[in-house]
Amino acid sequence: MNEPLVIAGKSYSSRLLVGTGKYKDFAETRAAIDASGAAIVTVAIRRTNIGQNPDEPNLLEVLPPERFTILPNTAGCYTADDAVRTLRLARELLDGHALVKLEVLGDPKTLFPNMPETLKAAEVLVKDGFDVMVYCSDDPIQARMLEEIGCVAVMPLASLIGSGMGILNPWNLRLIIDQARVPVLVDAGVGTASDAAIAMELGCDGVLMNTAIAQAGDPVRMASAMKKAVEAGREAYLAGRMPRKYYSADPSSPTAGLIGS
Repeated sequence: MNEPLVIAGKSYSSRLLVGTGKYKDFAETRAAIDASGAAIVTVAIRRTNIGQNPDEPNLLEVLPPERFTILPNTAGCYTADDAVRTLRLARELLDGHALVKLEVLGDPKTLFPNMPETLKAAEVLVKDGFDVMVYCSDDPIQARMLEEIGCVAVMPLASLIGSGMGILNPWNLRLIIDQARVPVLVDAGVGTASDAAIAMELGCDGVLMNTAIAQAGDPVRMASAMKKAVEAGREAYLAGRMPRKYYSADPSSPTAGLIGS
């Protein structure tokens, strides 16, 4: 359990990554993130002020970069050009920070990734010196292509962003995990703690979530639950579950020496 999550050569103590949107205020944001134990927090550059709007409250005053690794993301971008431009701005605002989360969306209704534009943006960003963590479909072939481009982590969706539907296709996730040589993190669709535990039991290296915590009845308590779920799922994966036996019972108590036998 003490094995760290390593992304782009840097170690992180937590395998839970959290977003910063949809909270009622910055105080709740910080309280929930503290409860989650997350070391990496992702920030939508197009929606959150981290210095680009000097007259507005700055999230970095609540989540200082010396305490958290800020992961700028391209939420709200629908073309490769917009995504690249957004992350170049983020690098300037964060004094050359290279670790970023790329997402290029296909449409505003489903927020499903536009994979041709995602691949195009990833290639440009990697050549430009970024360490790219990338939101993608749960397609093993496209995940492999992103890794070959040089992305430092692939982040397939479990289900649609903000849907809370959980992991709809565990088989595709396992195909991606089995072939990957970079970390695989579930991104999008987690609704509750059991979803996070299942992702980790499948062998994912981590889980990224926002809505499941921020829109819970008690975000701080849910953040704590998610922390425990990720840890439990990881420990169960490392322990190795018992084999499934579909047509055979195996009593857990001894059958010899029973009373009356």
